[in-house]
Amino acid sequence: MYHLRLKGDHYKMGVKRGKIFKKSQIFFPLQLDNFQLEHGKRSEAILKKYFPEVCEEIRGVSDTIGVDYLHFASWMLCMACCMYNLENNIPALIRGCTAFAYTRGGRILYGRNNDLPPYLREGSKSEIYAPKNGNRFNITTSSFINGEEGLNEHGLVVCMTFVMTSLDKIQAGFNSCFIVRYLLEKTNNTKQAISQLYKLPIASNCNILLADKSGNMVVVECTPSMKKIRYAESFGNDRIICTVNSFTSNEMKLYDDAKGNDYDSHKRYQVVMDSFALERIKEDYVETTKQLLKGDYGFMCQYDNEPDFETVWSSIFDLKSLTIYRAEGDPRKKKFIIDNRLHDLKMKGD
Repeated sequence: MYHLRLKGDHYKMGVKRGKIFKKSQIFFPLQLDNFQLEHGKRSEAILKKYFPEVCEEIRGVSDTIGVDYLHFASWMLCMACCMYNLENNIPALIRGCTAFAYTRGGRILYGRNNDLPPYLREGSKSEIYAPKNGNRFNITTSSFINGEEGLNEHGLVVCMTFVMTSLDKIQAGFNSCFIVRYLLEKTNNTKQAISQLYKLPIASNCNILLADKSGNMVVVECTPSMKKIRYAESFGNDRIICTVNSFTSNEMKLYDDAKGNDYDSHKRYQVVMDSFALERIKEDYVETTKQLLKGDYGFMCQYDNEPDFETVWSSIFDLKSLTIYRAEGDPRKKKFIIDNRLHDLKMKGD
């Protein structure tokens, strides 16, 4: 996993990344069909309206590596949405992943397993952003510029999980990974994030988990035509919210087009909720959360019988201290390492 720090002007941040790509001789196939090109172009116009700064960052990359900006932006906006010609394109559609947040014993913690084809593991990144006129944040991603999860300096977590969408239902708009980036940079707490999310046109089905250091946590189940807030479940004085690769609310299930092909989403969801209800998450909360992510309490990351699929990283965020614990690979095999970069940046006021 790469660990990069970017700060300042968005275009210049893009140039810095582009220079890294050139030096490392990283090239992008950019194989898009007519449907994807049209979707990307229409979505870029929406992205520019709501988040022009990130378009400048994309332009900084495309100018530096010498590719057409609109084609490059279109390719990025098809990610986690309609990147179905996988033999020609990376990253693959994100169809795994389990994420949750909970309050217990005065702690507010978030955990995630990010499940992907293993060839994406080596290119995954944990990046610290300090953008001009925006929040400072850590974002973890199998791509770049956008991401699957993150924590910002205000103690706000934003993460996505993929939910399958039929091609005929996809609309121009933000894909789930750009939603994560936008809310991390632009909002300070769950209430603000919900307000901004409801203004965004959404390209395809996804779940967006939001949690802040006050303990306010929700999942917003999103489709191109509607959004629904799902609130945390209470167990005495404690609460938990979990999301996988399906919609949990009864009224949203009919929009899920996976038809059960979702890497045992229901099983993963139930393991998380049962672990909390049965008080397996206790005492040393970070350690028992690690055990949950490792699959000690039931199926979570045990994709041994799945060809070309695994947990490529696991994360735990402490929302109050801004401490991050991350296993860069299958958490059964890799140790969780403390990442204090965001905490230290906040403390220094850099």
